[in-house]
Amino acid sequence: MTNKKMSPVITILLLLLCVIMLIPFAVMLSTSLKSMQEIYSRGGVMHFFIPKEVHWENFIDAFKFGGANWLKYFGNSLLVTVVTILVSLCINSMAGYAFARLNFRGRDVLFFASLVGMMIPPQATIVPVFFILRHFPLAGGNSILGQGGTGFINTHFALVAPYLAGAYGVFLFRQHFLNFPKSLDDAATVDGLGRFGIFVRIYIPLSKPIFATLMTTKAIQCWNDYTWPLIVTSSEEMRTLQVALVLFKDAVTTQWNYLMVVTCIIILPLLILFFVAQKSFVEGIVSSGIKG
Repeated sequence: MTNKKMSPVITILLLLLCVIMLIPFAVMLSTSLKSMQEIYSRGGVMHFFIPKEVHWENFIDAFKFGGANWLKYFGNSLLVTVVTILVSLCINSMAGYAFARLNFRGRDVLFFASLVGMMIPPQATIVPVFFILRHFPLAGGNSILGQGGTGFINTHFALVAPYLAGAYGVFLFRQHFLNFPKSLDDAATVDGLGRFGIFVRIYIPLSKPIFATLMTTKAIQCWNDYTWPLIVTSSEEMRTLQVALVLFKDAVTTQWNYLMVVTCIIILPLLILFFVAQKSFVEGIVSSGIKG
């Protein structure tokens, strides 16, 4: 099959879309480097993108303003994201492997039941999950009946628990593992490997794009989540970046340069992650949909 070159019209349209998508980021970065006087001053179109005088000190002053503990917020978000990625990769990959390569009674029924989770909006599960964590037996001062304490509310476990497993990750790995020929399992069995050995020594090394795909999606989901951390935490010690950013916005309504500085710093890790894992991310999405 010969590769067809992209037409000039499509190329121009794609470049135009890229420019439009980058405009908010350019304005954000430009605003973060301006003084408040320049932000409110009138100017031409280029005034929004190019500051007349660059104020690099904004990136220092912003984190001193209001006495917010940004290192603590960053640490909470980083801990939640890293733990979620590591645990969810283990759970989802093993579940996907079981549904794709193991034959057991009720496999298809269980897989269909897991897919139901993809059809339920996450907003519908917030209240049930909250009550489960709130009344978890023998946690946070609760009795064996789940009464008398706070359970796992306002803890790191509560921030992590809803993201540890998901139907999307199971489906992604299952679709990918279906692409492997059965002869690969037979050859590994002849060599003396058990089921777990086959999974660890053969399937995991050959599935790096899928791991990168789920890692990226989970990282974006956890890092950017605002609603769940706002509901399940109450103390400043447990506050994540997104919750802190909204509170910071309310505290510095007129300090738009500081607000844009904090926003730039928050999105930077996700931008780095995406550019590093971009190739594997695309390969994972493509390979997971080849066979159903």
